Order: sequence, then C-alpha cells, then structure tokens
Amino acid sequence: MSGTAVTIVLGTRPEIIKLAPVIDACEERGVGYSVVHTGQHYSEELDAVFFDQLELPTPDHNLAVGSGSHSAQTGAMIREIESVFLDEEPEVVLVQGDTNTVLAGSIAASKLDCELGHVEAGLRSFDREMPEEVNRVLADHAADYLFCPTDQAARYLREEGVPVDRIEVTGNTIVDSVIGYRDLAAEKSAVLAENDLTAGEFCLLTAHRAENVDDRARFSSLLDGVAGFASESDFDVVYPIHPRARERLDEFDIDLPSAITTIEPQDFLDFLRLESTARLVFTDSGGVQEEACILGTPCVTLRDNTERPETVDVGANRVVGVGPDAIAAGAREALDAGTDWENPFGDGRAADRILDLVGVGPAASVGEVSG
Repeated sequence: MSGTAVTIVLGTRPEIIKLAPVIDACEERGVGYSVVHTGQHYSEELDAVFFDQLELPTPDHNLAVGSGSHSAQTGAMIREIESVFLDEEPEVVLVQGDTNTVLAGSIAASKLDCELGHVEAGLRSFDREMPEEVNRVLADHAADYLFCPTDQAARYLREEGVPVDRIEVTGNTIVDSVIGYRDLAAEKSAVLAENDLTAGEFCLLTAHRAENVDDRARFSSLLDGVAGFASESDFDVVYPIHPRARERLDEFDIDLPSAITTIEPQDFLDFLRLESTARLVFTDSGGVQEEACILGTPCVTLRDNTERPETVDVGANRVVGVGPDAIAAGAREALDAGTDWENPFGDGRAADRILDLVGVGPAASVGEVSG
C-alpha cells in the first residue's frame, strides 16, 4: 500500500483515547488512513478492550516493541515505524502527547518526505528531569503542524521561537472523547456496583509515575497523605493500580493503608465512570487532570508541577506534591471550592479542526475553539 493520506502513530492507552476522535473523523470523511500501534503499553489485552469499546478498527500495524530502556525502546520504534512510512508514503503523520512513541514517530517522520502533526502540542512542565517533557519539546520542534489544546500552550510555543504559521489552537481531543462516551459509560459500566461504591461518596486515586512510585519515601508519603485525608473525611479510596506501582509496593514492602482499596486497571468506560462519580480525584497523571476538569470532579495532583496549568487557573486542580499535610490541605480546599469552573480545553470538535488544518477530506467548518 502506498500514498496513505494520514498515518496515526500511537502506543499507549491515553493515546488511543485521545486519537480515537481523529480516527472517527477520518472514517466519517472517507479519508484514507492507517494506524500504527507500537506496543509501548504493558497490556496488549487491555489495549484490545479499548479499541473494542471505542469501536475502532484493529491497528493496521502492531509493532509489539514492548518495554526496555528509554533509548532502546525509542530506537526500536524508530526503525519499525520508518519501515511502515517507507511502505505507506503518508502525506501526514499524526502523533499525540509525550510518550516514547511520540518521539519515535516524530523522528521517523522528520527524516522522510511526509509532514508531521503533533496533537496536544505546547504542553510544558518546565521540568527537564521528566522524560515526557523532553519528548514533547522535541516533538514540537520537529512538527509541521502544532495542534494546541489551549491558548496557553500556543503561547509557550511562540515564546520558544516556533514559527507562528505552524501553531493552531484546536482544543483538546480528550473533550471529544469524554463528551462522546460519558453517557455510554453511565449506561454500560457496572464498576460502581462491582466495587460496592456509591457515587459521590468515594475518592479515586491514580499513581504510576516513576518519580513517585520508584521512590520508596515518596510513594509511602503519597499513600499516607491520601489515606489520612480519607480517614478524616470518612471517604473510601479506590486505586486502580498500575502493574509498575504494584511491583513497587511488594519490592519496598509498603503496607497499603486500610483506607485505600486497590483494584485492577480499568478499561476506558469503567474508568470514565469512576472519574465522573468520584467526590475527588488524587492523581499524578496529566490526562486524568484534564478529564477530571472536563467532568467537573475536583482534582488534587500528587506532583511538584503540572503541564496542565489551565486546570489550576480555572480552580479545578490543586498541585500539592506528596507531603501528607499538603495533600490533606489541598483536598479540603478542593472540596470547599465547588465545581462551577469553565472547561478550558475546547468544545469537543478538536478532531475535525485537526483534519481541516492538514487538508484531508471535506472540511467540517467548525470555526474557532470555544470553551
């Protein structure tokens, strides 16, 4: 096959969720596209569930690269992705976010005669110790199209000297997904009943970042802080635990506080249901910060910085680190503040704007972003 209009490169479940609206838009417009799955994530089985739930076609290419050091994993991806590009000769390559898959797809595209579009461009934590920060910066500076979720992201790119004609504010495709699947999650998901949870009477915890769970002191402090707030507030906490975090609990011999109940990683609809019905979300995930903001669920971020400052600016999110006292104070403040903020990530038409801007298929004429 050659002459593909759009090749979409993804490798993790957040990328599947955020690129699903772009795939759907290609289908609706009759645009020739292909999907390359690098296999970066740890569970092929759960990835398949995500594709099934979102009613997406099976990826055209599954590279099954798997885990490894950052350099080894990225290098293997570049080699395999380049082979696909040479075969398909895409007009435009689309990557999303800040993973090693994004970096590999960006490098491979930049070395060949195809244009590169970076979905969710311009995010910055200003912490170069985060591998994700390096990935997103390099992808941004390699890309021909920079699809920014917000005006703030676009400003960061202009300040870095990126040519303004490459920068467009499209809104964030996560809004497309959350709006599109929220009602289906409420209808189909049984996750509350299965875990004996009552809407509005529990907190949701996600913690998986290496800087938190690979450091025994930080991981223990994080768990103690969340559990302390839960106990004083009489909330249960449910923690869909990442395999990496579960391994560290065992390795570090950390006793999980009784206020926190771990469950298996959840598929998209079940996790969306948990996010939308939780009283409060504790997280170290950038994507969860966005989703909680869109859903109207207060968020406390267990990190020292965030690349989603818009969530803080509108009052949806508190960035508190991992100190127990700071976690409890941030949680109390979040609950007291209410949930009447304005979603800063757009109107749910980001995917259409992206395809309009790269010039494939009939234009949707969706206009400028509105919150």
